[in-house]
Amino acid sequence: MEDKNLESIIEGILFAMGDSVEPARIATALETPEEDVIRILDELAARFEEDGRGVRLTKLDGSYQMCTSPDIYEYLIRIAKQPRKAVLTDTLLETLSIVAYKQPVTKAEIEKIRGVSSDHAVNKLVEYQLIEEVGRMDAPGRPMLFGTTEQFLRSFGVTSLEELPTLSPVMLEEMKLAAEEEAKLTLDV
Repeated sequence: MEDKNLESIIEGILFAMGDSVEPARIATALETPEEDVIRILDELAARFEEDGRGVRLTKLDGSYQMCTSPDIYEYLIRIAKQPRKAVLTDTLLETLSIVAYKQPVTKAEIEKIRGVSSDHAVNKLVEYQLIEEVGRMDAPGRPMLFGTTEQFLRSFGVTSLEELPTLSPVMLEEMKLAAEEEAKLTLDV
């Protein structure tokens, strides 16, 4: 394989991995001598530095990692300080409601209520700091229990969970009928 192709592959590997990678692991994956990989890594590092690129290759205890150039830290800090706007889709709101009203609750319980996998929704809500792991269930596998956070309370303008609206029996029955109808439609398809 040509050096240019190896260089491109190595650069892609380092970018995708995010963490430091040993040249031996790269050499094994590319079926290339480790000396060639180290030479290409050193050449890449020098070129990134010479070109004044926004990324650098850093050598850490014999491993290499792609990282941000120190020259742009100031700009990274500025953008990191900008608040990220969390978009709560219907799926996220539905999952968040289940956690808020049923907490502490496991992912399996959420999925049983929703009828679909909730991995993505739970992970996004944790990322947005609206829910968090509050413990482990004393059951086989010790599944995680999730509950809402202070950020949840702030975001929804309540000071405690007791302030969440309660559902009337009529609303509960309407929701139950709607869910059953939706389940029938899904089965008919």
